[in-house]
Amino acid sequence: MFEKEFDVIVVGGGHAGAEAAAASANMGSKTLLITMNLQTIGQMSCNPAMGGIAKGQIVREIDAMGGYSGIVSDKSAIQFKMLNRSKGPAMWSPRVQSDRMMFANCWREMLENTENLDFFQSTVTDLLFDKNSINGVITSLGIQIYSKSVILTNGTFLNGKIHIGDKNFGGGRAGEEASKGLTKVLIDKGFDSGRMKTGTPPRVDGRSLNFSIMEEQKGDSNPTKFSFSSATKALKSQRSCHMTYTSKKVHKLLRQGFDRSPMFNGTINSVGPRYCPSIEDKINRFSEKDRHQIFVEPEGWNTIECYINGFSTSLPEDIQYKALKNVNGFEDVKFFRPGYAIEYDYFPPTQLSHSLQTKLIKGLFFAGQINGTTGYEEAAAQGLMAGINASLYIKGSESFVLDRSDAYIGVLIDDLITKGTEEPYRMFTSRAEYRTLLRQDNADVRLTKLSHDIGLASRARLKAVDLKLNKANILIDFYKKTSIKPEEVNPILKAKNSSRIIQATKIAKIYSRPDFVMKDLLKLNIVTDFMLKNKINNEVKKYSEVEIKYSGYIKKERENVKKLKRLETISIPRGFEYSKLNSLSSEAREKLNKIRPRSISQASRISGISPSDISIILVHLGR
Repeated sequence: MFEKEFDVIVVGGGHAGAEAAAASANMGSKTLLITMNLQTIGQMSCNPAMGGIAKGQIVREIDAMGGYSGIVSDKSAIQFKMLNRSKGPAMWSPRVQSDRMMFANCWREMLENTENLDFFQSTVTDLLFDKNSINGVITSLGIQIYSKSVILTNGTFLNGKIHIGDKNFGGGRAGEEASKGLTKVLIDKGFDSGRMKTGTPPRVDGRSLNFSIMEEQKGDSNPTKFSFSSATKALKSQRSCHMTYTSKKVHKLLRQGFDRSPMFNGTINSVGPRYCPSIEDKINRFSEKDRHQIFVEPEGWNTIECYINGFSTSLPEDIQYKALKNVNGFEDVKFFRPGYAIEYDYFPPTQLSHSLQTKLIKGLFFAGQINGTTGYEEAAAQGLMAGINASLYIKGSESFVLDRSDAYIGVLIDDLITKGTEEPYRMFTSRAEYRTLLRQDNADVRLTKLSHDIGLASRARLKAVDLKLNKANILIDFYKKTSIKPEEVNPILKAKNSSRIIQATKIAKIYSRPDFVMKDLLKLNIVTDFMLKNKINNEVKKYSEVEIKYSGYIKKERENVKKLKRLETISIPRGFEYSKLNSLSSEAREKLNKIRPRSISQASRISGISPSDISIILVHLGR
């Protein structure tokens, strides 16, 4: 029928599974992607968008390492925005509105053109073990497929249950069955599991909406893109989103269904995402607010379907419809489908190592919502890292781990493994201690060489980064060594009400002023001539601007990283016996034994571990 022996088997074809399969195959491992429906690979289950605050940085990091999410996002984009432009560059976050169908089609096409990757449509209901190692999977048809490594990326499908008001039924996504069996298999092997919840809003007919009374939300006038590669181009035309608001009347109508809401009547006991609450949760928690924003997002270039961002709900469909009809612009709304909540199984991520390999079973990796995260970008990042490490595992190579100072991906995984999560985990810029270093514009500089060294990022990608750095260094050196005369720059400074110079001054010093920006710099002939002569592109100009303007902050963060690295070098032996350290608190012993931190630095980040606990461990380590 087909081959039944592989290096790596990836279970699930969502964002985590797609990136995992691509990474594993591109690193030379014979990979099989098993999914319940080959037509829904890369499906956007919730909003048709990629990126956003901190999430955009993750997509650029995935792309810098040779993952596919950035390229797919660019090819299927219908709008591009760089969020947080009014703040510092550490906060700038790219986001695209996506064509949902085109996004999935792009993913399918890219995966089908990936060498070493095979596909099989089925449901995995059991796993094969060889003592404490994984040995393959068993499908619902009883087919046994063998492999040296397995990556589980089951999303919301593990015992998934969909809720709409007082109705509920099994399902992993609207119109798709849940996956049963794997949770019990893993629990029987000693894993802990839990339940989480997420939700999605109604989809409506755009022809039934009155956009003229809503606020138009356009994309950037000069859009850029996610991928650092030349495989994609920036958008030339874009579709607009629109914004409107709920009202006191809408809130009153929604409250009429609270007694039938699974969130409030005890039907749902699991925890949902705190930072992406349902509309009923918002009006309950923020009862003092008279209105909430509603964003109308088109689902693609050639569809009338719209996604109602900000109106996620599991209320009865009649309540959803009645309330939404009272939102400005929705008076004649027609539903394509109501919103719903979904409960699913997850496995607390403290049961994993930083490679995303499980501690209990060798060769078994978890990635995505099975680890308690929420969001396409967080899932894709984990899938990429699991795919890399599964491939390295079967080759007998050392795991590839990104530190918190390397990438948002490193922050994400370290948070999960070290702290765990009791609610769906979402990435924010505030979670990263070194966000000035972890900017979206320098993801390629930070990560492409690391990825190339392990065999993932291509030689062409590395050459492009080297060229960018070379050009940037030439430009920065020019800024630092070249002086500008008062008569050349003072007219520009005067127009900006900025203090004039009285003698020749280095360009870098003037450029470092907060109010002196690139468009001011480009008014100087000496600068534009130099850029033209050295063929400096916009990407290099922007990267160099940040390096000049924020050099003090960047230097300070790099010094802090060096201090952190000293703690990272103090490793803790794998079999260190915390239970024998009576000076430790009971909580500290329990958590240290459960998480088994690899270094003093990681131990210090575990919730409930005090500085005195760290001192006790250091003493017993002879430090």
